[in-house]
Formats: sequence, C-alpha cells, structure tokens
Amino acid sequence: MSQNVIEANDGNFDELVLRSSGPVLADFWAEWCGPCRRLAPTIEAIGEEYAGKARVVKLNVDAGPATAKRFGIQSIPTLILFRDGAEKERIAGAASKEAIAALIDRHAADFAARKVG
Repeated sequence: MSQNVIEANDGNFDELVLRSSGPVLADFWAEWCGPCRRLAPTIEAIGEEYAGKARVVKLNVDAGPATAKRFGIQSIPTLILFRDGAEKERIAGAASKEAIAALIDRHAADFAARKVG
C-alpha cells in the first residue's frame, strides 16, 4: 500500500474512520477476491488524487472480521464513504475510478463548504 492508503483493522478502524471529521473512503476487501485485486490500483490512484482532501483506508475482511460484520459487509469489494463518523454512501462491487471520485466529491465538497460557511 502507498502512503496515501492506510491499512485498517479491527483495532484501529474507529480511530482512522469513525473519529475522522473529514470524508473517509473505506475499501472492504480480501486477498483471495479477484475483483478486489483488480480494484486495488484504482484505490491507490484515488488515495493519491485525494491526498489532503479525503482519507482512504483498506480493511481486509479476513483480518478485520468484527468490523466487516458491524457494517454488514456481505460481498466484496464494498466501498463505504464515511464522514463525521457516519456512513454516507456505499458501493458494492468493483466500481470505476470516475464513480468513486464522484462519490468522494459529493461529500468532500459538502464538507469543505460546511467548514468555510
């Protein structure tokens, strides 16, 4: 993983995601999941593109089963956009970079406007 994508687990998920005030994209994945592996370069690119605007984390569901269960992850990959500790939107299945960027943009722009206003 790059410096712009943080590895989350059951022990640090709340700190990295739920206690963050800004937008956080959480990628729930597994090593054995083909679509997850194909999505990985896109997640890395999103992490680079949104550095400083949104946090990007990956949680391997095999290493973080309690967190995956808590958020009702039934298929992977699943992407969840959190802001202010709450789930705002989710995408199940592999998504395009454009779809992921649009998801973040909707919530990052709203967050930035709220901070300015």
